[in-house]
Amino acid sequence: MNKSLDKKSFNYAEHDNIKIGVLSDTHCHINSSVLKHLSDCDVILHAGDIGSIEVIKQLNEISGNVVSVCGNNDNAGQWTPTEHHDLQQIPQIAEVELPGGIIAITHGDEHYSDYETWHEKLRTNFPMAKAVVYGHSHRLVCDQDADPWILNPGPAGETRIQKHGVSCLLITANKVEWKVSEFRA
Repeated sequence: MNKSLDKKSFNYAEHDNIKIGVLSDTHCHINSSVLKHLSDCDVILHAGDIGSIEVIKQLNEISGNVVSVCGNNDNAGQWTPTEHHDLQQIPQIAEVELPGGIIAITHGDEHYSDYETWHEKLRTNFPMAKAVVYGHSHRLVCDQDADPWILNPGPAGETRIQKHGVSCLLITANKVEWKVSEFRA
């Protein structure tokens, strides 16, 4: 099976109001400031380059509802052999049904080479989503100028944070509206 075509769907739409924490590019470590911002989230989304199953376990301690996708650095060569089974369970793409719409999650590295059309490609690939979350660039982005919204939480770990620092996104969603808040440390 071509793992790049693996996709999982998760449904949290039955909730009236929901708080979603969004992070990416932890590379084995989650910054403590980011963890504080995720502390009361109903759902946490990780857009890849996780680095270790320990990151997912740490997020599960905060919220039992964690949805993650693999990044280009989430591979057998970079995860320990004892984590390979866990790594195989993480899809390349996930869709989360929330009150008021769907969030699609991808690491986005396959679109990164052509920055000029990057967001348009993501919009074309996920036309039914209200928002598309991606990682890879280590840059916080909230492009809400067109549908679906294109969101990148930036890096939440210790890797490639020199220019912009660590960051994450918080989304509050209900059936009527969604609001995105940015956090930078």
